[in-house]
Amino acid sequence: MTVWDALLQGIIQGLTEFLPVSSSGHLSLVQHFTGFSQEMGLMFTILLHCGTLVAVIIAFWKQILDMIIEFGASVADIFRGHFSFKEMTPRRRMLIMIVVSMVPLIPAYFVSDYYEQLSCDGDILVEGICFLITAALLFFADRSSMGQKTEAGMTCTDALLVGATQAFLAPLPGVSRSGSTISVGMMRGMSREYAVAFSFIIGIPPVLVSNVLNIPDAVAAGTEMGFGILLVGMVTAAVIGFLAIKAVRWLVKTDKFVWFAWYTAVLGVVTIVIAIIEKICGQTLIQMLV
Repeated sequence: MTVWDALLQGIIQGLTEFLPVSSSGHLSLVQHFTGFSQEMGLMFTILLHCGTLVAVIIAFWKQILDMIIEFGASVADIFRGHFSFKEMTPRRRMLIMIVVSMVPLIPAYFVSDYYEQLSCDGDILVEGICFLITAALLFFADRSSMGQKTEAGMTCTDALLVGATQAFLAPLPGVSRSGSTISVGMMRGMSREYAVAFSFIIGIPPVLVSNVLNIPDAVAAGTEMGFGILLVGMVTAAVIGFLAIKAVRWLVKTDKFVWFAWYTAVLGVVTIVIAIIEKICGQTLIQMLV
């Protein structure tokens, strides 16, 4: 892999990780139509994800710092016997809500292999349907009334629904993690700015845990890439990811999030039509055109 390859991969990672277009769905389409699947290496993949984690931490550093402080204070209150669920600061409530949103990830872990099979089944019908699901969620969220919920008013039900969306719906190829979780948050009455912040922050723990668990395998596999190439990919993913987060926050705030609903709706319809034609003809579109 060259420096330019690393730069391109960093740009793709930074954009698709946060824009509500589904990186997994687009990757599945590219692989279906080109038959090309580039193996980047586990270590490089981990560093790309580290780059996007850095982007989230920088974009929401104040909220994250406040919750780290609250975590320490909560532990201290528990040991002193002063902890109370009824009397919590807004930041402590957000910390609790994030923990609650992680609960659905436990059962989702046991069906993770099923999601991987959907992306490798050689059929793009599921991807088309999932793009339409993303579009529908974005449309409904755009049409929902302007919510006012923030840390202070969010409930455990809100957290569980957003968490379940991340755990069970977002892994589908064609369903955007950011788009789906932000949409559900908005439909649950969260303010648009808070829905974006909550969506991106709850994405940190699963990505962080996944990276930590993969480090031993990555070290064992080794890498032929130089340090410079690895660094270029990580830094590019961080910079582009940060800009993508800024873009999403602006789009949601200015009621332009619906642009992505139209895009994913059109893409979903086109994908489904192609999938049906391929099933009828028994060949892929590329095979028919060649």
